Amino acid sequence: MERGRLGSFYGLKVSWIYLVSGVLVLLSIIPFWILFVNATRSTEQIQQSFSMIPSIYAGYNYDVLTGRGFNIWRGFINSFTIAVSATSLSLYFSALTAYGLVIYNFKGKNFIFAVIAFILMVPTQISMIGFYRMMLNLNLTDTYIPLIFPAIAAPATVFFLRQYLLSAFPKEFVSAARIDGASELGIFHRIALPILKPGLATMGIFTFVASWNNFLMPLMLISDEDKYTLPMLVQLLRADIYRTEFGGIYLGIAMTIVPLLIVYLILSKFIVAGVALGGIKG
Repeated sequence: MERGRLGSFYGLKVSWIYLVSGVLVLLSIIPFWILFVNATRSTEQIQQSFSMIPSIYAGYNYDVLTGRGFNIWRGFINSFTIAVSATSLSLYFSALTAYGLVIYNFKGKNFIFAVIAFILMVPTQISMIGFYRMMLNLNLTDTYIPLIFPAIAAPATVFFLRQYLLSAFPKEFVSAARIDGASELGIFHRIALPILKPGLATMGIFTFVASWNNFLMPLMLISDEDKYTLPMLVQLLRADIYRTEFGGIYLGIAMTIVPLLIVYLILSKFIVAGVALGGIKG
């Protein structure tokens, strides 16, 4: 009797968990669904009523995107170039820095980490004007260099990867590899980086999304329309003083987030593997 009562309680608890999880998934999907639905509707339909059913104006909205004097695919290439380059540099050098802070003992190590943690609390907007003036003096405006190479210094990524290494990286591996004659960079590339994959995947998603959606800094630095990123190109649709094509804007935004979804699907398996590994260790 008692066992049956416990089984019923457990079943009710599991049912509630599935119900809450289903509601959360639904709430997460609805905004994306509305976005893609509006990408298939005309401006008049969007202004007149709300709908969850796709319409037939996706082709027209695409013609609006490509018929206003800019190339949406060029925007894809520009954004992809910046996002991939910035993400790659950020992950590699942040992992290298975090590895050095964890493995090596040297004077001032704790102070350096404290400075990195302090920088996390400083809003990036404070340095925008000074950064722009510096790029202007170096004649680096209207290039992708200011949008890519500063990603090497990523305090948030360094902080996260350092904490990940402290919890998941056995330092005995380094000693064993040194005895076998491996170089320091070889140990980092062959041992540390594979262990860091889940952490790199997690921060890779955040870094890629931030770089892909970055609008203000490219707007300050880039003036050549051929070098515009995708968010900048989509914003141009609102520059028409006679008519704002909401359908085209929604389609442009929808096309903007598709690469982000693809990146997440590719990297999510590493995150899940890292969580599972952490659960087994626990």
